[in-house]
Amino acid sequence: MKVVLTDNAIADLIKIGRFIQDDNPTRAVTFVAELEDRCMRLGSMPKAFPLIVGHEKEGIRRRPHGNYLIFYWVKKNTVEILHVLNGAMDYETILFPDE
Repeated sequence: MKVVLTDNAIADLIKIGRFIQDDNPTRAVTFVAELEDRCMRLGSMPKAFPLIVGHEKEGIRRRPHGNYLIFYWVKKNTVEILHVLNGAMDYETILFPDE
């Protein structure tokens, strides 16, 4: 299945890289690459990770990687990466702003 990163997901990855870069520029590059890899792997196992509890009807799933969560939808022929956020963030207000 094809994996597509939304503009929000790309912006999230850039922010993560910039944050880590302040302390360790080399690790910033490798960690963002790890996150991108985990996103791409979702194409081969899109339903391996759970729907967000309490928001199942929206169909958004999350895959953890370290302290980060990859949020995505499984569409007919694609996996759409919505956001990549630190798990300590209040991700529900970002993903579901109208609730």
